[in-house]
Parts: sequence; C-alpha cells; structure tokens
Amino acid sequence: MSEQLDDMGPIDYLVVEFPGNRMTGEGLPLLVDLVDRGIIRILDLRFIRKDEDGSVTALEIADLTGDGLLDLAVFEGVNSGLLGQDDLEEAAAAVEPGNSAGLLIYENTWAAPFAAALRRGGAQLVASGRLNVQAVLASLDAIEAAS
Repeated sequence: MSEQLDDMGPIDYLVVEFPGNRMTGEGLPLLVDLVDRGIIRILDLRFIRKDEDGSVTALEIADLTGDGLLDLAVFEGVNSGLLGQDDLEEAAAAVEPGNSAGLLIYENTWAAPFAAALRRGGAQLVASGRLNVQAVLASLDAIEAAS
C-alpha cells in the first residue's frame, strides 16, 4: 500500500447536480478524454436521483441521456469501494429534490510526480480547497468595476 501511495496524485471528489434530471451527456466525451490522456484516473463514478419527496435512488450507469446509447459504458464497473451509502446520502443532502447528481472520485495523475516528490521530502498536505468559479468571476467583475 505504501508503494502505491508513494506514486499517487492527489484525490478529489465532485458532486455535480443536474437540474430537472436533465443529463445531456455533453461533458462525457471530455471526461473520457481526461482519462485517455492520463490526466485523471477515475476511482468511483456513481449517479443518484433525488425525488420530490426527498427519497434517493442510485442510478445504474447506462443510457443517462435517454438517446438509446450507453453513454457511460466505458465507466461501467468503475467502483473502488470508496463511495459508501453514507457518502451517497451526504451527496444527496446537497441536491435539490427533483434533480439528479453525479458523484466522481478521481486521482489527479498529472500531479502524481509532484506530489510524490513532496512526500519523499517529508511534506504533508494540511489543507486543500477549490474556489467557486462563479464567485471568482463575480469578484473579478467587482474589482474591475471599482477601478
């Protein structure tokens, strides 16, 4: 296990909400491209639907867009076991009723050599985060308007 850790990049997760259960599939080829180019490695990919009454259903990876094509067949069986029922419930708490969500856990393989070098030097990640794009753009617009 420690040898694997030595070579791994940072692990991130995303919960992406699809209002009205509308999954267009537009981003799927881009996700496949990230994997094909070795930028990320998908560890888990799950989908849930939150009904109007608040009940949550796990969705099978299949024809999510309803066009008759198996949109995510390439990811079928991607399941490291990291996502448990408690994780699905926590993700569902962030999703509005009547919507669906995709849960993705991925390794940033592009950063693996950098992360490995830091770990070899004794460094440890002590904080991590992500900035909301809309908030950043609003802040930049406000700064520009003020100057």
